[in-house]
Amino acid sequence: MNSTYLSQSFGLQGRTALITGSARGIGLAIATALGHAGARVLINDLQTQAADDAVYSLQVLGIEARAACFDVADMAAVQTAAQALDTAGLTVDILVNNAGNQNRKALVEMSREEWQKIQDVHVGGAFNCSRVFLPGMCTRGFGRVVMTSSVSGQSTMPLIGAYSTAKAALGAMARAIAVEYGASGITANAIAPGFVRTEFTAGLQQREGFEDFLRQEVPQARWATPEDVAPVVLFLVSPAAGYVNGQTLAIDGGLLAQM
Repeated sequence: MNSTYLSQSFGLQGRTALITGSARGIGLAIATALGHAGARVLINDLQTQAADDAVYSLQVLGIEARAACFDVADMAAVQTAAQALDTAGLTVDILVNNAGNQNRKALVEMSREEWQKIQDVHVGGAFNCSRVFLPGMCTRGFGRVVMTSSVSGQSTMPLIGAYSTAKAALGAMARAIAVEYGASGITANAIAPGFVRTEFTAGLQQREGFEDFLRQEVPQARWATPEDVAPVVLFLVSPAAGYVNGQTLAIDGGLLAQM
């Protein structure tokens, strides 16, 4: 296996990747990995300053990056952002639906509005972005879509029922896109990270006894890092995974492998 083979199999030169929710954590790690592989990356976040800071950190590494700040849960905002990118001569070849939120509450204690907010960001956001950017991918005959699902979409815990429901739906949406648009040169897959040490999981990290639980339940006996997740996304959007379609790949240290 030589460098030419690796470049051809995993290189993303000439591609533009939009990663939603990518100013920090897993999203930023994915943007970094795709950028190092040659892609132009679009950093999405609701906070302009956070997105600009992320763009700067990528540019320091020699990665071509720019901010694309919009609310994925707002279809009109996604459409406006897509028009702005088109005006700038940018076409999205790779879409990573990574934006998410959380609300730890039992289902019967959750208001209809709280439930809907979780679904709107995870499921609605993925639908909105896919709905807007898929037609262009189909026209060009190439597209890669990745959903950031979770092991919680397959095996849940108390107080995250809304989150688990949304994450399970993302795996189903990836399969739907794979079936409907595979013949148009599109692949769609999902990743299912386990326990990843980020700002998003700060509450779990501080919870008494959780470190012991993690060491007992995860065969690799440690937290994942965003850098454990990002190369898997790089694989899924690269030429190397051109025939991988409609799958959900767990990145969980073996958590789901246990009875």
